[in-house]
Amino acid sequence: MEQREITGSLYERNGKYTAVLNLYDETGKRKQKSIALGIPVKGNKRKAQARLEELKREYGPGAATPSPKHTESPLFADFLRDWLKITAPTIERTTYRSYEGMIDARLDAFFRERKLRLCDVEPRHIRELHESIFKDGCNANTVIHYHAVVRKALQYAVKNEMISENVADKVDRPKTSKYLAGFYSKEELADLFKATCDDPIATVIQLTAYYGLRRSEVLGIRWSAIDFERGTISINHKVTEDVVNGKHKIITEDKLKTKSSFRTLPLIPAMRELLLEQQRKQENYRALFKRSYCTDYLDYVCVDEMGKLFRPNYITDHFRLLLQRNALRPIRFHDLRHSCASLLLSQGIPMKQIQDWLGHSTFATTADIYSHLDFNSKQESAEAIAQAFAPELPAEATEQEKIQSCGMTMGM
Repeated sequence: MEQREITGSLYERNGKYTAVLNLYDETGKRKQKSIALGIPVKGNKRKAQARLEELKREYGPGAATPSPKHTESPLFADFLRDWLKITAPTIERTTYRSYEGMIDARLDAFFRERKLRLCDVEPRHIRELHESIFKDGCNANTVIHYHAVVRKALQYAVKNEMISENVADKVDRPKTSKYLAGFYSKEELADLFKATCDDPIATVIQLTAYYGLRRSEVLGIRWSAIDFERGTISINHKVTEDVVNGKHKIITEDKLKTKSSFRTLPLIPAMRELLLEQQRKQENYRALFKRSYCTDYLDYVCVDEMGKLFRPNYITDHFRLLLQRNALRPIRFHDLRHSCASLLLSQGIPMKQIQDWLGHSTFATTADIYSHLDFNSKQESAEAIAQAFAPELPAEATEQEKIQSCGMTMGM
């Protein structure tokens, strides 16, 4: 097959030009190759373009085998950042920020200090990364998260034929640390509601606890998603926070964590009254502040006195302060979601129904988080094993003897 013409382009990386060549094998399959030119971007576009043309000739039809200088893999630290930019459109905004944070916090420095190129990364380097994280006092879950990012980046390199294998697959991950969710009892929740009833985020707190909502979900509740006549409330929108050009920006979107997160739930009577009161408050505030009242979020339930949406991070921080001020046991705001699940379990609600209520994508997720709280199923097991060990009584035994025997067995 006739070899196709080599094409290419330039892009900026860390203030310097990098050339990207489109190479083709004997079957015509395209393979991209990145080559760091080391030419500063400012004032050197012609120079970089000339170097790109040289590379196209060097890799073109009839060219000699390129020198090692031209076939070098990128530094793995640089590759990680390039991979993240390429991956950004395919992942959630919060996931992108999480990956970016891990690269900034540890991965960039770890691989850059060792001057490792993509093709040089070996299983031992991944193990060294694990050890360094453990030495800093982090737990197994943190190691697993970092391992996942490195593995995904390497998998992209394998898929695009930049390397032949994923060395991260040759390294065993540590066992996941069992997470025991924190939660409030029914009495503690009652104390919380009473102590915060006059606070601006009182509605946020109670909706979260009653429905076991995620922070983004409760802030995304809109009046148009509440049907007072039919008695339903739909979870179909979210509010998150991002940093754009160094400034915090609130993001609103009809996109939840998973498909199962979209759910319509019954409007609990207590919540119906709470929401109607919240509606009256918003109408009063709008009449009071007139033109100063923000009209951008009129359809949103969880807004402040001026009609502005609460920032997600503000909810987390303010909730912590509320607990301190009222001498309440410290828990995370997200633990209100766990408190809801705990109360449902204590009332004998099956785990499958709790999965639907919380909007988990799989039953396994719900069971993994809350199985240690499922006392009712354990009580049934205790009664079953007690019956299994109970001695058989003669047919003529009296009812009173049966009762006494059962009582003795349960006392084992």
